[in-house]
Parts: sequence; structure tokens; C-alpha cells
Amino acid sequence: MRPVNRRTLLGVAIAASAALAFAGGAAQAAGDAKVGKPAPGFTGTTATGKPIALDAYRGKTVVLEWTNHECPYVRKHYGADNMQKTQKSAVDKGVVWLSVISSAPGEEGHVDGAEALKIAQERGAHPTEIILDPEGTIGQTYGARTTPHMYIIDPDGVLKYMGGIDSIASSRKSDIEKATNYVTVALNEMAAGKPVSNPVTRAYGCSVKYAW
Repeated sequence: MRPVNRRTLLGVAIAASAALAFAGGAAQAAGDAKVGKPAPGFTGTTATGKPIALDAYRGKTVVLEWTNHECPYVRKHYGADNMQKTQKSAVDKGVVWLSVISSAPGEEGHVDGAEALKIAQERGAHPTEIILDPEGTIGQTYGARTTPHMYIIDPDGVLKYMGGIDSIASSRKSDIEKATNYVTVALNEMAAGKPVSNPVTRAYGCSVKYAW
């Protein structure tokens, strides 16, 4: 029997450790959000320093958008004005759009309120509010894994959609016009009283930079 090289054993141990870390992160990111079930309630603080609670928007359709201005996938959609157009179309129809920043202090995408507002203004964004979630409490409750990661809640507080902004998982702006915008489609179907045709889709982008 050939002796096992110590470096090989060390490599296996490191790989196993990484696999466990990944699995643990995935388990933590599972969250309580389930399509067809009441959306998890939350409270938080906006970029302007105001308290905010999901319950305050009962009776309205709400979109949650996890974002990180340094993520290439987020830059794809904002750089092409796609996220802004999606936001404005929704908000103009009375939808509440909440952008959530769950990057932890010291991690990519972490900003204070003033910087979050400045970035939103510079890129012409149209959220109803920007929520700062540096502890990751809201993000972990919803199982938000990527930026962007999108959720839609109906006026009765039921989660109707969770997943990607669109159907092509790339960071290329040129793919946007070829993709199906799942959020816009879902909002239109809900407004027409129809069931959401794709209620759960693959969320793609950068991992949310939680403090774990």
C-alpha cells in the first residue's frame, strides 16, 4: 500500500473545510422566505436615518432588491439603465421599491447612509427607500444570496416571487435586451390578477457580503 503524502492529506482537509464552510453558508442563507407564504416581517433603518417596517406597506405591492454598487452584476443592470427603468416602471404604478444593502462593515459594497443616497442619485435610481442592513439581519431572514436578488410581496403580505432580475445569468450588458425581465413580468401578471408564471427563478450575481 502506497504511503499517503502529507501534502495530499492537508489539501484534502482544506478542501473539506471549504466545502463545509460553503454548505454552512448556504444553510444560513436558506432564510424564512417561501413563495406563497407570508413574507417575513422586518424592521430596519433607511439611508436617511428613518425607521422602516415592512408592515407599514401592507396594502401595497412591495419589491425588495438586494444591491451592492461594487458588484459587476449590479453594475451591469445599473450601467445599462435597466434596473432604473424597472424601478421607475414599478414605482409609477404605485409599487413600493425597497433597495437593501446587506454588506457588512469592511466588506465590498458597505456604505453609510450619505454614500448610499449619493450613489442612488448619481445613477438615477428610483427606489422608494434604501435600507441599510449591515448586520445582515434582513438579508439572512430572506435568504438573500446574491446581488441582485429580487423578491415581490403582494398587498396581502404574501411572497409572490423570489429570484433573479432576469433570465440570462451574465455580467454582460448586451444580454439584457435578450433576457426576460422576471420582475417586470411578475408585476404585470399580479396587476392583471394572474398567477406569477415563474414564481421562483435562479438568482445570480455576487454573493451578499455578510459578516459571517
